[in-house]
Amino acid sequence: MDFGVVLQTNPPAWRTVGLAKLAEEHGFDYVWTFDSHLLWMEPYVIYSAILAETNRVIVGPMVTNPATRDWTVTASVFATLNEMYGNRTVCGIGRGDSAVRVLNGKPTTLKDLREATHVIRELANCRSVEVNGTTLQFPWARTSELEVWIAAYGPLALKATGEVGDGFILQLADIDIAKWMIAAVRDAAEKAGRDPDAITFCVAAPMYVGEDTPESWAHMREQCRWFGGMVGNHVADIVEKYGDGGDIPQALTDYIKGREGYDYNHHGKASNTHADFVPDDIVDRFCVLGTPQDHIAKLTALKEIGVHQFAGYLQHDNKEETLRVYGETIMPELRDHVVAKA
Repeated sequence: MDFGVVLQTNPPAWRTVGLAKLAEEHGFDYVWTFDSHLLWMEPYVIYSAILAETNRVIVGPMVTNPATRDWTVTASVFATLNEMYGNRTVCGIGRGDSAVRVLNGKPTTLKDLREATHVIRELANCRSVEVNGTTLQFPWARTSELEVWIAAYGPLALKATGEVGDGFILQLADIDIAKWMIAAVRDAAEKAGRDPDAITFCVAAPMYVGEDTPESWAHMREQCRWFGGMVGNHVADIVEKYGDGGDIPQALTDYIKGREGYDYNHHGKASNTHADFVPDDIVDRFCVLGTPQDHIAKLTALKEIGVHQFAGYLQHDNKEETLRVYGETIMPELRDHVVAKA
């Protein structure tokens, strides 16, 4: 299993760069960031600084979208970073949430998501592609390679991911829901004639290492309750489209019945008061909390259902210590150990 951290590009930018460097020092493989240009600092500028000051980590957005950024510009950014730093980027993409909603916009269609995935991937892999009736190719890109991973929740988005995505990003760590969604993506890939084993499955959720005491558990939950509110935005869209039954797991839809509005100025913050509707059991299911052994147990279960990467959000008050414990105690237990031949 690979490991990533998910950061917000809050000022000062060098704080984000410092956390990325610390993550690499502790053995993490990926550094992801939010991508909402109005709420936080411009991530792609910061990626260049991260790549310049690290040696190994792969960087990318969790996630960008086809609406607020021109697809060819997005491809150009990734190709440029790859040409400069040696193919250490990945593009996470979805239909759009905070980046578009703060502009009073709406998520893009799945058709646009599919087309954007294709255009970005072809251009950033030094290949030509048709855009608006014109054949385009970067004449300066020679070595760039890029995978495009799609973030999805609903049935049609999961289907699109299986059909065109290089990877699948699931932003919650509930074992039962993850198992259902991974199966849906794999099934769509098989029906499209693709090899489902070629798709990378990434689960992203807050990670907080604490003690096994009532006080510690209460604190961890309050620090990570915001995540249930963030996921609730996507679930609300799904329920509006499909209803609260059918193919959607009931555990994913029941908790949003108490949801009343959402302020994106508090998006992804531990102090988000618009997440009060999220009950403790959802926080526990969606996040990875507790002692190191609690983390190892849950991550092992995710690994067993086919998760290749766990990316932990660090939007809480225990960033450095969580990175340290993961590097020293948790990640070594989940790595794929190679047995030397006699």
